[in-house]
This record gives sequence, C-alpha cells and structure tokens, in this order.
Amino acid sequence: MKRRDFITLLGGAAALGGWPLADAGAQQGGRVRRVAALIGTPKDSDTEANIAAFEKTLQSLGWALGRDVAIDYRFGAAIDPARAQTLAKELLATAPDVVLVLGIAPLAALRNETRSVPIVFTRISDPVGQGFVASLAKPGGNVTGFSNFEPAMAGKWLQTLKDVAPAVTRVAVIANPDASALDDYFRAITAPAAALGVEPVRAAVHNLDDIQRAIAAMSEKSGGGLVILPDGLVINNRAAVIAAAATYRVPAIYPFRVFASEGGLVAYGVNTNEQFRGAASYVDRILKGEKPADLPVQAPDKFEFVVNLKTAKALGLTVSPNLLLTADEVIE
Repeated sequence: MKRRDFITLLGGAAALGGWPLADAGAQQGGRVRRVAALIGTPKDSDTEANIAAFEKTLQSLGWALGRDVAIDYRFGAAIDPARAQTLAKELLATAPDVVLVLGIAPLAALRNETRSVPIVFTRISDPVGQGFVASLAKPGGNVTGFSNFEPAMAGKWLQTLKDVAPAVTRVAVIANPDASALDDYFRAITAPAAALGVEPVRAAVHNLDDIQRAIAAMSEKSGGGLVILPDGLVINNRAAVIAAAATYRVPAIYPFRVFASEGGLVAYGVNTNEQFRGAASYVDRILKGEKPADLPVQAPDKFEFVVNLKTAKALGLTVSPNLLLTADEVIE
C-alpha cells in the first residue's frame, strides 16, 4: 500500500470515530502537533480533493503527516447542528493545537465549545455579518480564515444565468436559511433582477423534498430558472438537485465547479482547492506561534466559470461562442 493511501485510510477511520493519524513522531522525542478538522461536507471525491490540497500544502511547508502533525477528521455535519455539536466536542477532546472547519453549523458548534482553541475556517459566507469575527482585517478572538462569497455575488450569478439562458424571466433563489445567508443573497439579487427583467422568488428549503418542490414550481411556467446558493443542504444533495433540474428542464447556476462537472448547467464560484491551500498556510502560521486574532480573514481572489455544453444541449440552449471564450472550463 502506498504511503498516501495509508494516510487516507487513517483519516477515513478517524472520520468514523476511530483513531487519528499515527503519532509516529512521538517516539522520536518531538511533540506531534495536533490538527482537528470538522468538514461539513460528506467524504466524497470533491471533499477528498480539497483535503489532499490541504495536506499537500502542509507538507510543502515542512510538516510531515504522522511525524510532525496528526490530523483528526470528521465529515458531514453541515446540515445537522446537533451532530455538529457532538463532533465538535469529540474533536476538542483530542486537545488540538488548531481546528480547521468548513460550514456554518460546524463553525457555530466549535464557537459554542471554545473561545481559546485557534480555529481556521474555509468557505464561510459573510463571517462578520454572522458574528464569527469582529472584522475582516482584525478578526479578534480565536477565529479567522477564508471567506466564501459576499452577498453581492448573487447579482453575478443571475447575470451569468441570463447570459446562458436568455429566456429566463423567473428564478428561484434556493438555499437553507439555517445554513446560509439566504436573506442577504436575496436582497442583493433584487436590484439586478429588475434590470434584467427577471422576477426572483425566495425559496427557503430545509430538506431534499423542499428543494425538489421549488425546482418543480419553476417548471410550471416558461421562463423558469434557478440560482442555487452555497449551503450544506444543497451541496450534500447535489446529485439529486442536478437530477431534478434536468428532469424538470430548468436552467440552473451553481456556486461550485463540482456541480457543473457532475452534470449541472453552469457554475461560477471560488476555487475550493485554493481555499484549502490558504487554510493550510494559516494552520502552519498558527502552529508556528501566530494568533488567529492577528491573521486577517482572506476574501477569494480566484473564481471558476464552468459551462457544461452537454447539459446546455439537453435543455435546448445554445451558448454563445463569446461566452464560451470566457469560461475556465467547457465540458462537452
């Protein structure tokens, strides 16, 4: 078995409540630093790619996994606050030096449990507005990290969807209000929607059935479309969301590349691997003595525009050549 496979196997065992990455370095006289990771998304191929980017960056910064640093992983708590709280307690019981976290519910759970253990977040929208940090420049306290999207991004999503599917005149703005800044995004989309001749519909969803009903409702009249916001519920159910959009023949824009690569029409969003690489750099700095309060929250500086031409053709859409030239990736 290759060393990378062995490390991944250990991380998987930890995610199921087993033991952490091996403390081989403890037998060599040096203190193994402990990193806890509470990742709200399931342990699927996309999450594994993000974790690989995180671990590879740590290694490039001089940390040998299993010798200098041990990582405890837990996955899939983005839409279950009670489970997030349980996993947060479990991870903090390992006495970590720093915690990596993805997801609003997991971050809120950790904040409920500790105001002293350093926390580095990734893919959190509007961390100031949600009360996780005092400001982006000076977060204060024990939390810092890499923000996801600002609500103004909703206007960009709508414009992009309209460019791909000009006939869209109504859009359901879909998200779980308990795990996203749905109201902020919806307010931000209202002004450009009017200018584009599109009626936005706030679609608060709490489970997969709600999502499917919201998508079906957009198919009842011509001109329906979807703006899928970033939150754990839709991310964790993305295969079913993509399938429902295809079944009801409703054009949709998604917040992450993985949606388009798995059959969604179009995606525009942050490069998630870059976010995890950035998080690794902050974990490194904290392990070397810096404080979260002194590390500014970083906004994304790299976005990906991905068009799935196969899906466009299935929906009867013709994407303009000029628009395709602006895409980072075209899936045929």
